[in-house]
Amino acid sequence: MVGKNLKILRKHYGNSQEEMARLLELTRSSYSGYENNVAEPSIGTLIRLSDIYGISLDIILKKDLSTIPEHELESYLQDLNDYSGKHLRILTNTVNTDNEELIELIPEKARAGYSLGYSDPEYLKILPTFSLPFLSRDRKYRSFPIKGDSMPPVSEGSYVVAEYIQNWMLIKDKTPCIVVTKDEGIVFKVVYNNLRENQSFSLHSTNPEYKAYDVQADQILEIWKFVNYISPDLPEVRIDDSHLKDSLQEIQKDISELKSKIGKSRKS
Repeated sequence: MVGKNLKILRKHYGNSQEEMARLLELTRSSYSGYENNVAEPSIGTLIRLSDIYGISLDIILKKDLSTIPEHELESYLQDLNDYSGKHLRILTNTVNTDNEELIELIPEKARAGYSLGYSDPEYLKILPTFSLPFLSRDRKYRSFPIKGDSMPPVSEGSYVVAEYIQNWMLIKDKTPCIVVTKDEGIVFKVVYNNLRENQSFSLHSTNPEYKAYDVQADQILEIWKFVNYISPDLPEVRIDDSHLKDSLQEIQKDISELKSKIGKSRKS
């Protein structure tokens, strides 16, 4: 039954065996063996599959999904608190004349309206766009303006380039993300994933003066994983006391050796 359920789930979400194998960090032949009941997945792999699909292990192990008509399967899975991305929304993309996806840049002036226009093609098509050749072509990226001082070293006025996350179940704790919420709009925080416990995320700042807080998943519109950032400011380089002391000792040592060499040359 497990193999049959895995095949049904994979096809329902439009994934290939290669994609599933990559997500599970397996070879395609290993994953194919699970679907064909040639091999049994380990408990660790089953837990990973449970996270990917956003459903409990009981569904994968005990429920015969083949008994559910295809036209009813989507609503059935949606009722299982599914945060794996199938029902979050369809992402609107901007492409160039070669049908290559571009990175939309959200200007500061457009920031306030993003939570309303994020899926509106008319809103997105007036945004400036750019491309970064070193980024993966099979991922979706967008650039967001940063306000405030809650996430050093990323300063106010910087732009974070982030990768769109379709499957929220796969977000690991301590992942820096752009989180777009219904109430706050665009926020940049370090995310802790509490979906399995209470369908929420805990948002933390790198600045200790800001307190962490929780946001329920149904209040979140989008999540984008931090990739890099563009800043007009050069980060300040500071040497702590221990490094400064070591540096001074090295300089004193060099001076002593230099004096010794000079003294010996004069004697000779």
